[in-house]
Amino acid sequence: MSEFNNMDKKVLIPDPRYEHGWNLWKKLSRRQLIGRACAITAAVTLACLLVVFCVQLRSLSCGVILPDVGMQCNVADLNRFDCYPEGGASPDKCGERGCCWKPAGDAVDVDVPYCFYPSDYPGYDVVHTTKTDLGFNCNMTRTISSHYPKDIVTLQLSVMYETENRLHFKIFDPNNSRFEIPQELVKTPTVSKMSDTQNYRVELSEKPFSMKVIRKSNNEVLFDTGAGAFIFADQLIQLSTFLPSTLLYGLGEHMASFLHRVDHWQSFTMWAADQPPFPNANLYGSHPFYMIMENSSMAHGVFLLNSNAMDIILQPTPALTWHILGGIVDMYVLLGPTPADVIRQYMDVIGLPILPPYWALGFHLCRFGYKSANETRTINDKMRDAGIPQDVQWNDIDYMDKHLDFTLDNNKYGNLPDVVDYFHSKGQHYVLILDPGISNQQSPGSYPPYDAGLEADIFVKLNGAVLVGEVWPGKVAFPDFTHPSAQAYWKKLVNDFHDVIAFDGLWLDMNEPSNFVDGSTNGCPADPYESPPYLPSLDGGSLQHKTVCMSADQYYSAHYDLHNLYGHSELLITNKILLELTQKRPFIVGRSTFPSTGHYAHHWLGDNFSTWQYIASSIIGVLNFNMFGIPMVGADICGFNSNTTEDLCQRWQQLGAFYPFSRNHNSDDTIEQAPVVFSEAMINSTKKALNVRYTLLPYLYSLFYQAVTMGDTVARPLFFEFPDDPQTFDVARQFLWGDGLLITPVLDQGHTTVDGYFPNALWYDYYTGILLTDHASMITLDAPMDHINLHLRGGRIIPVQTPAMTTTLSRQLDFGLVVPLNSSQGAFGFLYWDDGESNNTTTTGLYTMLRFTCADNRLLSHVVNSGYSGTDTMRLGYLTILGLDHGPTSLNVNSNPLKFDYDSNAKVLRAVNMSLPFGTDLLFEWN
Repeated sequence: MSEFNNMDKKVLIPDPRYEHGWNLWKKLSRRQLIGRACAITAAVTLACLLVVFCVQLRSLSCGVILPDVGMQCNVADLNRFDCYPEGGASPDKCGERGCCWKPAGDAVDVDVPYCFYPSDYPGYDVVHTTKTDLGFNCNMTRTISSHYPKDIVTLQLSVMYETENRLHFKIFDPNNSRFEIPQELVKTPTVSKMSDTQNYRVELSEKPFSMKVIRKSNNEVLFDTGAGAFIFADQLIQLSTFLPSTLLYGLGEHMASFLHRVDHWQSFTMWAADQPPFPNANLYGSHPFYMIMENSSMAHGVFLLNSNAMDIILQPTPALTWHILGGIVDMYVLLGPTPADVIRQYMDVIGLPILPPYWALGFHLCRFGYKSANETRTINDKMRDAGIPQDVQWNDIDYMDKHLDFTLDNNKYGNLPDVVDYFHSKGQHYVLILDPGISNQQSPGSYPPYDAGLEADIFVKLNGAVLVGEVWPGKVAFPDFTHPSAQAYWKKLVNDFHDVIAFDGLWLDMNEPSNFVDGSTNGCPADPYESPPYLPSLDGGSLQHKTVCMSADQYYSAHYDLHNLYGHSELLITNKILLELTQKRPFIVGRSTFPSTGHYAHHWLGDNFSTWQYIASSIIGVLNFNMFGIPMVGADICGFNSNTTEDLCQRWQQLGAFYPFSRNHNSDDTIEQAPVVFSEAMINSTKKALNVRYTLLPYLYSLFYQAVTMGDTVARPLFFEFPDDPQTFDVARQFLWGDGLLITPVLDQGHTTVDGYFPNALWYDYYTGILLTDHASMITLDAPMDHINLHLRGGRIIPVQTPAMTTTLSRQLDFGLVVPLNSSQGAFGFLYWDDGESNNTTTTGLYTMLRFTCADNRLLSHVVNSGYSGTDTMRLGYLTILGLDHGPTSLNVNSNPLKFDYDSNAKVLRAVNMSLPFGTDLLFEWN
């Protein structure tokens, strides 16, 4: 039967494909009808017996196709698209959906669906197409109901050719509004005119509807909705695409492989949850973005702008299917063609990341379980006495009175304001934690955060009353950070508390939002939002598990639509509040994130575990979030949950020294793990690694400049720099800082060597300057316990600075240049420098930019911009050139001779104690 809209009345009519057979039945006599009915009954009975028999045998040869005229069920196992993804499929249930049932062969992947769509499964037909200023629109209708309730019968497709490398399209209900993410929460580009040229073309099939996006240069089909079955119902949107290769990255936040080889069935659920990282579970944030390396070594990306719960299914066709529980299809296809281009184009859509303050690039220390402000100061002093660099001290919820936000435990932390002042006197900074849950159990008038929230009417509600959940302080209410009055409410609380404790940054935890009860203390109502017709593969088995009810009311919509945006909305308004409060660059670290969160805040990888598995997986998390636009990211060094060991913590401190965000943090029920509690060897190893980090901070800061102005990654997978080398595609135990520094940590217990892959370039040992290799090779490196292997890429100039105990001190010391030459004896690089804390320096010109070029026995340091007020205090103290084939007899700068040393065996030139004005052009020449 087919379904269509006739005015406001739904009418069922016979499907025209079956019209001839229907007319024949109408001509039969009563006796003929009875006879044929009996024959059909016998046939159906026999078929049912055969189905049961085949299910028991699980035999491919006994497969049964349901008796539906016209169904095309001759589909190869790997090309099947699941018609019963909820689980519990049976031949009868499959038949009710108009789908094919056929067990898979024993040799095939066990996840091959038995119930799958026939190749002629009916979908939508295009009925009208019109050109627009941006591209074209088309209307389409569904003539036969899907197997999910409340089909949207009429849809509109809007295709927008926004840039030469970005296609944007939406599929939505033109007659009834559905939830779309407001621009106030995720600001995407507003485009009014089609781009003059496109590196892609779009092909549309009308009956049934499908759409292809094709790369013009090689006719590669990048996106093809002809796969599977397209369904658009009220609470389930299902859309599939064929994939041009099996090499897929992204789809966060999950603990999974870095490269998702699309050679088996696998599922990724997008639903923010208070879930410690476990393999394949849905974790704290939602990032429905993927990138594919095509067989041509070009790359493209696809981003679905949708905040509803969803499953993303990969299958070895190769293909991908979205199961989305609401909203609309709002899709961007990004043409690249390089991996770096794809991420830049993605940042153009979701917004560039925020520049961290310079001090935040230093080392951070925290613990859940400091028993007092004095203990917090004591561990900080021990770090200083041991000579371990540290810039930032943190406190977890221990400082609060009864775990209440915006309070101090006066018995144990009453002197915290003085301790924070002490940290500041040492050139350090301080960060404290806040949770979104606001206690509703305090006496009226005694706890302003709740009283003010009631007055402003900004709490999340359920059935008209404030929803009550439970977290650390007991029963709580949850602010709706999307409410127009929420920013003023939160601002007063933050500002008033800053008057008590002069914190420098905020750590916003538990903002999925986390709830210690499912839904609310009174449960959740019987509502379609609470029990949708399709349930993703969620940890906990329900949408409201460890969070609030889906039918809870927020300003823009039900929590059902806004859940994945809750943490993002908190981070967004907190950014605005801190910027206004301090008149400096905000530093905020959040747990729950969404596309564009990086425009406002940073991220850590959550409550990991102290095991070797987690030290290795942390690199994947760091690389993924750099692709997701949150480059300031790191894992809890040495692990948060369970007890660490010295050898694990030693290796983790080495690796963590090269996270963009470097923080050691652990739980209150584990042993202490600050570096100073271990052996002298461990302390020295940590000092060594952190001194290298502090030496390289000018380079790291310059990489962040590229991230916030161009959309580049900071921590970078090897294939971004070497996309033509397939050996780099699956490397996830090494990573790059930018394009110039390769980090190869030890990630296995007891190992004192490590295997590293070195792509085709010149690679120099960071510590000795000696050339390791000049061609692509896998090399086993020595890695004693006090050593992390670092290598510099030939041709990339690295700005450095003399390290110190804090960045407050190191910023006053001499700069240096490390110049690893390429095979042509050349190199290039740059330095970005500002005051380290003012906002918008990159757009106001209040920075200094130096460009470095080396060729033909000359090295030029050229001042491109000198807007930083301290430019004239910048001094270049030392120069190191690696791979200099011939020992020079002289070295001059601006025609003045310099003293230098040349190691003919290592081929390294060193000049020290130069004290040159770095804020002016400098030309070095050697004969």
